[in-house]
Amino acid sequence: MIIETELLAAMCKALPASVAAGPETPDCAPCGKGAYALIITIGSPAEFAHKGITHVLPASTYIYAGSAYGPGGIGARLRRHFQREKKLHWHIDRLTTAAESVRALAIEHGRECEIIAALGHLPGFRHPALGFGSSDCRTCSSHLLQYCP
Repeated sequence: MIIETELLAAMCKALPASVAAGPETPDCAPCGKGAYALIITIGSPAEFAHKGITHVLPASTYIYAGSAYGPGGIGARLRRHFQREKKLHWHIDRLTTAAESVRALAIEHGRECEIIAALGHLPGFRHPALGFGSSDCRTCSSHLLQYCP
């Protein structure tokens, strides 16, 4: 829990316009459109397929940057990510359904690539799976970071 608290503090400093939300406070997220960073802690390895290759992510804390420019905005997207039971639609769903905890930082009018750029330069972050969550992005290696303190 200490690591999560330190990580959240570092992320809030790197993303000063962000608002924190969690499963117990999903309505704290802005209802407008924008981007978000999920802080996902998994206690056992998680497996997913990407471009025909099976990847196994070790137990760790991960940061996923996503966008919410569709109907319902950030609040609706985060409520979906916080649900344990859901249809698996995106790769991130395999992590959120296996997670011990999922928290979020939301940025109204933000962009997922800006989140990755701001956090990717901090010590302890690395891209564990190239292309994860960024299939339509031309600038980022992935939209998933692993936190390795």
